[in-house]
Amino acid sequence: MPEGAKASGRIEMLDTLGVTLPIVQAPMAGVSTPALAAAVSNAGGLGSIGIGATDPSGARKMIEELRAATDRAFNVNVFVHETPQPDPAREAAWLDALRPYFDAFGAMPPSSLRTIYKSFADDPEMLKLLIDMKPAVVSLHFGLPSADAIAALKQAGIMLFATATSLDEARKIEAAGIDVIVAQGIEAGGHRGVFDPHAHDDGLGTIALTRLLVRHCSLPVVAAGGIMDGAGIAAVRDLGAVAAQLGTAFIACPETSADDGYRKALMGDGAYHTQLTSLISGRPARAIANRFTALGDVLDGAVPSYPIAYDAGKALNAAAKAQGEYGFGAQWAGQGAPLARAMPAAELVTTLMRELDAVDRG
Repeated sequence: MPEGAKASGRIEMLDTLGVTLPIVQAPMAGVSTPALAAAVSNAGGLGSIGIGATDPSGARKMIEELRAATDRAFNVNVFVHETPQPDPAREAAWLDALRPYFDAFGAMPPSSLRTIYKSFADDPEMLKLLIDMKPAVVSLHFGLPSADAIAALKQAGIMLFATATSLDEARKIEAAGIDVIVAQGIEAGGHRGVFDPHAHDDGLGTIALTRLLVRHCSLPVVAAGGIMDGAGIAAVRDLGAVAAQLGTAFIACPETSADDGYRKALMGDGAYHTQLTSLISGRPARAIANRFTALGDVLDGAVPSYPIAYDAGKALNAAAKAQGEYGFGAQWAGQGAPLARAMPAAELVTTLMRELDAVDRG
């Protein structure tokens, strides 16, 4: 398909949603809030919430709160990770390896680890909730659900986004009947959206990945990873993306649920040294360099599967925070973290568009 025809399809995608600005606020489960998503949507972008870390009851509450705050389109994100296989021996060994760090805060590690998040692929109740609630967009991270689930969501009139970190994943997304591809570069904060965390990851950057997908796929592409300002949005639009997805750029907004330690870290030296780590959750994720990420230099045990490992990570963070130490938090952030700005979300959207307009005017 000629790129001109594909560009027309991309514009049509934004028009269908009633989104007037080429900005998607990343879902960021655990950090984004209905208030943040509403502010972004009301400002003309596409606000998002992540429900991968909650159950259908919690998801319903979040969607209802968001819907009460905006009449604009918004995105609801789910995790479609592989079903974790418990390994009691491996999990016990991991807890033993973390024990000295719990001891340092006068706390005991959990006696065992749980699967704290259910995959959307294994959650028919969450599927039913989304079909009943009918958000304008549902986005998929870590993989794809069954063909039946995709068909049911589309039948409900929901537009589907899915994350790709490679051309191979993008082609699977396209073949599955998804509407939009989110091209997640290696620069992005938070969890890598790789379908198979055990397979080789080429670690493609946002620029290369976006251009590959625009050239070789017929679907609209939203670029994600390291984009923090209007110049970044302009750059990925020049590559053929319909919009840019920004996550780290919004963390410092007062509407997020980031704690004081996270906000301070985002503005500190660690933000210049983000790194991918599986220690915290069991899946590769980019975080601000802190005391938890530094454990990679001393821990050589096998990390349990995602999200089982996250049960230990959250417990260690809670023990540390109880003693005033915030360096064991999941302080997810992308490589553009030093460019973060603390301002209300609506003001940030306005600032981004002013910067983008300045680039467009030359």
